[in-house]
Amino acid sequence: MGNPKKDNPNDFESEKKKENRLNSYGNPNDNIILNSDFSQGLQSWHPNCCDCYVVSKESGYLNGVLANSGGSYAVIADRKACWQGLEQDITSRVSPGSTYTVSAYVRVLGPLNGSTGVQATLRLEYPDSATCHLFVGRASVTKDRWEKLEGTFSLATMPYRVVFYLEGPAPGVDLLIDCVSVSCSSLKEHESATTKCFADDENIILNPRFDDDLNNWSGRGCKAVLHDSMGDGKVRPLSGNFFASATERTQNWNGIQQEITGRVQRKLAYEVTAVVRIFGNSVTSADVRATLWVQAQNQREQYIGIANSQTSDKEWAQLQGKFLLNSSPSRVIIYLEGPPPGTDILVNSLVVKHSAKIPPSPPPAIENAAFGVNIVENSSLNDSLNGWFLLGNCTMSIATGSPHLLPPMARDSLGPHEPLSGRYILVTNRTQTWMGPAQMITDKLKLYLTYQVSAWVRVGPGVTTPQNVNVALSVDNQWVNGGQVEAYDDRWHEIGGSFRIEKQPSRVMVYIQGPSSGVDLMVAGLEIFAVDRQARFKHLKRQTDKIRKRDVILKFTGADAKSLVGTFVKVRQKQITFPFGSCVNRTNIDNEDFVDFFIKNFNWAVFGNELKWYWTEPQQGKFNYTDADEILDLCKSHSIECRGHCIFWDVESTVQSWIRSLNKNDLMTAVQNRLTGLLTRYKDKFRQYDVNNEMLHGSFYQDRLGKDVRAYMFSTAHQLDPSATLFVNDYHVEDGCDTRSSPEKYIEQILDLQQQGAPVGGVGIQGHIDSPVGSIVCSSLDKLGILGLPIWFTELDVSSINEYVRADDLEVMLREAFAHPAVEGILLWGFWELFMSRENSHLVDAEGSVNVAGKRYLALKEEWLSHANGNLDDLGEFRFRGFHGTYTVDVTLTKTITKTFVVDKGESPLELTINL
Repeated sequence: MGNPKKDNPNDFESEKKKENRLNSYGNPNDNIILNSDFSQGLQSWHPNCCDCYVVSKESGYLNGVLANSGGSYAVIADRKACWQGLEQDITSRVSPGSTYTVSAYVRVLGPLNGSTGVQATLRLEYPDSATCHLFVGRASVTKDRWEKLEGTFSLATMPYRVVFYLEGPAPGVDLLIDCVSVSCSSLKEHESATTKCFADDENIILNPRFDDDLNNWSGRGCKAVLHDSMGDGKVRPLSGNFFASATERTQNWNGIQQEITGRVQRKLAYEVTAVVRIFGNSVTSADVRATLWVQAQNQREQYIGIANSQTSDKEWAQLQGKFLLNSSPSRVIIYLEGPPPGTDILVNSLVVKHSAKIPPSPPPAIENAAFGVNIVENSSLNDSLNGWFLLGNCTMSIATGSPHLLPPMARDSLGPHEPLSGRYILVTNRTQTWMGPAQMITDKLKLYLTYQVSAWVRVGPGVTTPQNVNVALSVDNQWVNGGQVEAYDDRWHEIGGSFRIEKQPSRVMVYIQGPSSGVDLMVAGLEIFAVDRQARFKHLKRQTDKIRKRDVILKFTGADAKSLVGTFVKVRQKQITFPFGSCVNRTNIDNEDFVDFFIKNFNWAVFGNELKWYWTEPQQGKFNYTDADEILDLCKSHSIECRGHCIFWDVESTVQSWIRSLNKNDLMTAVQNRLTGLLTRYKDKFRQYDVNNEMLHGSFYQDRLGKDVRAYMFSTAHQLDPSATLFVNDYHVEDGCDTRSSPEKYIEQILDLQQQGAPVGGVGIQGHIDSPVGSIVCSSLDKLGILGLPIWFTELDVSSINEYVRADDLEVMLREAFAHPAVEGILLWGFWELFMSRENSHLVDAEGSVNVAGKRYLALKEEWLSHANGNLDDLGEFRFRGFHGTYTVDVTLTKTITKTFVVDKGESPLELTINL
């Protein structure tokens, strides 16, 4: 298993072994491509559905084209599709977790004016799932000279087969290839990163590279051992002379640990970097996690997940993450855990240091945005099928009879627009779900713009079940959802979706897919256009003024009316009635900075986890209500209303194991006990409850207890706490990207519950949304509004690494919700960095600085407060129009008199008499 330090006194010899290892394994100069210069003809290479031959000095260069290397090069000819090229199987020569650098010299010959793209791609084949493709790199090439194509790739898991290939030019254009290289760069990157980390003396980990044996380290439920090698010398340190292993592990949580009590400070963000791998027990890949165990002053324990990484037994991998402590703990231990029992965790180094501030991204510079301009070529099909091609071996033709009107959501965005042509694409003889029409749009997209997707779609006659139709994008071979709908009944359906690209792509293709094999697909009027958000904001501001404000007439008494004429008054709104809330976790309330921002800027709260069943009763009969009680006490002390999230959660993966193991009778008893225990304990304390979370995406209780159990949950909850409004709650209802939770499906579910007697009192839309488009969100709200129930956004968050884009997305959602008459509340799913479910969605960084998105939220809150100044008229009255909420009015007579009043909802002007 390797020798400890005391058995290896010759440090020079260890360094020499390391040098030899690096020279023989993973050296960045080691090319894993066989016959990379084509000096052996086409040995190890295979043409993909085309012809290929090698040109050399001896054979005479083709058209006078010399090889870039001076030797030989390959020519790929008779290409009938852009994906046809030259490939090599590299399965046995790559490993997951490693980073590989790719380069090749390429050029083209044939019927081409200007430049074209040549692309390096990996084809990843899996035995039990669909083949996928991974974009590696791209170069723009011409007939005039060789260009260097470069890229990198890394595999998270190991496919059954890995094929490297070069492709890209248009059919009929010959592709020339010379000097292909694929080399492993991971070791050099890790060496550099480790050196950089240890150049900083702020690391709070003691003996971080095990130079001092295992001092300061110990096993967590297992044994810790020091090594200079393992596996007959195959495993050696990546840096330094030694590494440690956590061995004889019998539980997933067993690992290696170090106590860092006293070396970490509360309210400071720390970044963690570890170099890790696994060994033994026939496990070749496993998840390794960095976790913090924290014991509070009152002995309460907390586990904080820091980072996780898929790690292999072939290469060292880097694990990175961040954490923050909200309170001053009595003990803190950091440890590594995760792989199955019997698998060793190997650690070469661990760094924990104060996280550096990352400057915000600059606002995107977008020129010539061309809002509302369709980037789809020949969308109307006036030019036959020019610009379109088929994915798969199916048939495409043009037919007539599709709608002439734009789909409603596009119409809302674009306004007056020319009618559609009535022509549509008909795709027949489909043998796979992904087969359908496609088009390349790479050069037509602009970074950071939000694009709306719109189309009419229909499926062939005779279909008995709804068919999923999806407008998808392949962005450097990564799938992006552009919108989905279920099509049925032999009629046209609207697809509405959106997307945004924030990194420069090399290849973007839009395609329509989804129906089952053998089902014909029809597509009409596909539009993809950039959305002018500011133009819509003007409409929303007018709508907001109409539904969120009220005319107010202040009449003053208690003094001579004539003496009041012309008196100056100042009206200021202090609080808004409309619910703006946030998610809160128990650990957050130990941080006074978090609490200060929360109580100043929100008037409602929802608990992140602390009311969920798996939190309040993790083991049967062992209850934890302390965390929920403490958050509730804080909110009550600041007059912040609370909603209960959630009584049940219907997604099976969220149900604790002891519940999953119960038989039907015992499960029903447990459900009854949960309702009685929770609703009795907190009667009249929560204004709302999510009764059974995400019933459109899960059915754990219904599958085991029958359909009636859902209505039973609602009815029983209402009996136990009649004061609480009972909500359904689900995600992707508002964005058009999930057919399981379309507004139509949600309405059907709610009506079904009501028909069974369930007292559904509110509709919860979670609102975890990407690249929101106002007209799509509004369309969903309009549809749900027919139920006549209050709609709340219950878990709203938006995500972008660029804070300006994040701020824009947040403004879209807040304005749409606030301007819609059916929406009665908005709750954010958190606002503080490191305490949110999605990365790059926070408004305040971990150490309390408000970012661009946070400032946008505060600006909107300020915009939605009304203030007015003026003089009393001849009747001693003052009129203004203001948002619903609490106000003060200052009247200056011989002295300034301040009075408080409330503007509530109402259609007619509110007349208030104020006695001076």
